Parts: sequence; C-alpha cells; structure tokens
Amino acid sequence: MFRIKKMQENDCDSVLNMVMAFYDSPAVSHTVSKETLTRTFKAAVAGDQGLDGYKLMEGERICGYCYVTEYYACEVGGKNVMIEELYFDPSARNKGYGTEMLNWIFKSYPGAKRYRLEVTDDNPSARRLYERLGFTALDYGQMVRDVL
Repeated sequence: MFRIKKMQENDCDSVLNMVMAFYDSPAVSHTVSKETLTRTFKAAVAGDQGLDGYKLMEGERICGYCYVTEYYACEVGGKNVMIEELYFDPSARNKGYGTEMLNWIFKSYPGAKRYRLEVTDDNPSARRLYERLGFTALDYGQMVRDVL
C-alpha cells in the first residue's frame, strides 16, 4: 500500500541514500555536494524556507521521496508549486506511485496557477509520466549563478 508522510529527522539515512542515487542518475545533469543535499534534507524536515519534504512509503518501507516548494511566478500571475525532486527506488517504479504522488500534490497544494518540475532528456520514462499528467515543456534553458 502506497502512502505519503512528512519527512522526519530520523529518516535522514534512508532519504539521503535515495537522494544520492537520484543525483547519480540520468535524472540530474550536474553534481551537488553531499553537504548541500544534507542541508536540504534538514530544511525540509524543519519546514525552513518553504520547502516541504515527503517520504513515500510502500507498506512500512520508504520507497521514495519528494521535495516541494511554493512561490509567486510573474509569468502566471500567481502561485507556482515547484516539484523540486521526485524519486522512487527501482523496486517501486512502474506501479503507479508517481501518478499517485503527483495527483496528491495537485490536491494538497490548491490554488496554484502552475505546477512546475524539471526533467532531463536522459529520463524519458519520467517525461512520459509528466506529459500524461498534463505537463508541457517550456522552450528555454536555465541559467544559474550559485553563491555557495
């Protein structure tokens, strides 16, 4: 049975192992330090800076995780819900959990003008899921200036 629960501090090892697998997969096109990923987990557990963290459960086992944040987006004139990361371990894939999680987000973050996420070209199965649920590609790249 699939369930969604808020991350807790004692989930650190289980979640961070999945975070590291996510960042070492074709879903991510760049490296991020373990220190930064740990800081993100701690912020999600604490609810700092508008970041929500969810552990995705199959029975009593954590089988995935998701980070979500909200902000105002000028281009839609309202709230944007950013699905920062969504990951399932390989044994939990192709069971409909991704669809369940995204539908849960749509219901749990009402009033959004846009739901947004990122997907690499090297992750076609995720892209198919997102397109099936109504996501479309934006035709521009991203640029960043990191201040670490």
